[in-house]
Amino acid sequence: MLKNSLNFPVLLLLFLFCIPAYSQLKKDTTALSEVVIASPIASTLQKTAAAVAVIRAKELERTDGVILTSILNTVPGVYMQQGALNTNRITIRGIGSRTQYGTNKVKAYYEGIPLTTAEGETTIEDIDLETISRIEIIKGPNSTSFGSGLGGVIQLFSKDILSKESFAKSKTTVGSYGLLQQSFSGGYGTVKSSLFSNYSHLQSDGFRANSAYDRKSFTLHGKQSISDKGSFSFIGNYTRLKAFIASSINETDFKNMPEKAAANWAAAQGYESYDKIVLGLGYQHRLSEKWSFKANVFSNFKDAFEPRPFDILDDKTTSLGLRSTVNFRSKLYSIPFEASLGTEMATELYTFSLFENKYQSQPNQGSIEGAEFSSKKQNRNYRNYFLQMDFELTQNLHLETGVALNATQYSLEDTFKTNTTIEKTDYTFGNVWSPRLGISYELAASKNIYASVSKGFSVPSVAETLTPEGEINTNLKPEVGWNYELGFKGNWLQKRLYTEMAFFSTQINNLLVARRTAEDQFVGVNAGESSHQGVELALNYQLVNTDRIQLTPYFSGTFNNFKFRDFVDGDNDYSGNALTGVPNKQWNAGVDAKTASGFIANASYLNVGSIPMNDSGTKYSESYSLVNIKFGYSLTILKFLKTEISSGINNLGNSKYAASILPNAVGFGKALPRYYYPGNPRNYYAGFSVSYIFSGLK
Repeated sequence: MLKNSLNFPVLLLLFLFCIPAYSQLKKDTTALSEVVIASPIASTLQKTAAAVAVIRAKELERTDGVILTSILNTVPGVYMQQGALNTNRITIRGIGSRTQYGTNKVKAYYEGIPLTTAEGETTIEDIDLETISRIEIIKGPNSTSFGSGLGGVIQLFSKDILSKESFAKSKTTVGSYGLLQQSFSGGYGTVKSSLFSNYSHLQSDGFRANSAYDRKSFTLHGKQSISDKGSFSFIGNYTRLKAFIASSINETDFKNMPEKAAANWAAAQGYESYDKIVLGLGYQHRLSEKWSFKANVFSNFKDAFEPRPFDILDDKTTSLGLRSTVNFRSKLYSIPFEASLGTEMATELYTFSLFENKYQSQPNQGSIEGAEFSSKKQNRNYRNYFLQMDFELTQNLHLETGVALNATQYSLEDTFKTNTTIEKTDYTFGNVWSPRLGISYELAASKNIYASVSKGFSVPSVAETLTPEGEINTNLKPEVGWNYELGFKGNWLQKRLYTEMAFFSTQINNLLVARRTAEDQFVGVNAGESSHQGVELALNYQLVNTDRIQLTPYFSGTFNNFKFRDFVDGDNDYSGNALTGVPNKQWNAGVDAKTASGFIANASYLNVGSIPMNDSGTKYSESYSLVNIKFGYSLTILKFLKTEISSGINNLGNSKYAASILPNAVGFGKALPRYYYPGNPRNYYAGFSVSYIFSGLK
């Protein structure tokens, strides 16, 4: 019986491969430089006076579809460290590299809805890749319209549904270490309406002990035109996650037993779990030829539970916000210009309770909840007002100006039940101004140089503002940085070759340092200044682009000189040392291939330089290289049934490397510091999908 059941899919695959293919490839005639950037004032990538990276659907298809790490690491200036599927840190131009856990100082949006909390923590790995059509990354403080985010902005965009075409799709991916991903998606499109939905279930046993992962998510995105000038949109995402935590390990275990989990996390069987909802409702309207309006109301909710070796955290987050812009287009003394006036504001309530973890009292039972010993409530509010104006000074000369005003406020209330009086502390970072000026000049057809000067900032998180006694440190200041940038964007060889080069220098003041006071406690202090200087390169070449075959090699590279300019932490002077947590170089080369018969292939090579692991510069990780390959075959039968088969290998050379490091790890007692999150060894995956395409809808 089992033998017969296995024969059926084999025969089906042979049947599909034997069907002759007479289709022709659709030539890729849209140059990357002609992509329109989704900012309050629309402009092409070519003319934008900033370093902006665009990741399109065909780049997203290079991966196993599980996580964005390998894709983001092809973007010059961007580095994503993946300690686990649920433990990631994204840095842009070194900003945020010293964050202990997670991503901050980088803002993220999904269809205009903030994925970043009011205190600056960003999580994008919950968004299933099957729902994403495009990603835009603004590097550095180069957009005044997105508020706090010294490192930059990541914008995710949902799948687009073509008019008069709808589909239903089922996709399954299996792989090493118990990887299983199943998704079911559907789209419905008419002239005035579109609706996209996706359900995904991702699970993995993990390469390391205590690293099992289980995530279920559902996404719904719709648009409805109500007239020729106005439309509504809706997006909702629900995520349920339970992910065990292996945590970081010391150097001895990293070299000899990388599959091992940290002893205390393994004994406690520590994990994080949560239910999270992201909701957004948008409306846009063209009032006249000159005036237009756009608004989004958004809300986020998260109910989380995290048993850790040192305690058990039970917390909830609820937020509500508004983002709106009004645009005006006209001429000023015969000079065409467009202005955008907008605001983004949000209020967020965060409550948490801490309980004793009594796992040591009953070995091999995992975490056991004990008595509550702390309970607090935090209110976080921010308001960001911005004005952006773009001028077409001449046919070749484009000027961008902008200014933003931000106000961030925190309040902290001790709600522990044993307190006789409830004390509430308020704190504000005051008003922070962020101006920007950029200019782009077209030297020749499709060849632009640009220059920009901008100011950005990032406020401390609530945890960083707290003293060991639980009081707010009112002496803390936001990190503030000035960014200076000079770049070139050019098309060559009849737009078959696209090149980018950017030189940047970001100078940061009030550098925020997380000083460790205990295994689970950090205190934020402003300790100095850092200098972020570097050069970024990118090339994309359509070597062959015919009806029968497309062959596109690509290259990206980042070469940095990131240092502490003036950094004194207690009795230690780290001035002049290399910046912790970011490599001095990183480059990626690869090639995409596609044929009219339905075959696709991709091969990529990533090289990452050594990383300073502590502020003193006495410890570095080893440089590493990764090779990933993927092959696939797609076939459309009778114009309405499409099948896709793919397989790939990650880390083909079986490199042993640190996929993430814990900056400034400290060993307590006689324990060695736990710096390392080991990367996955060579691993395999295979996927199969079937799509049913409906056409002719009205």
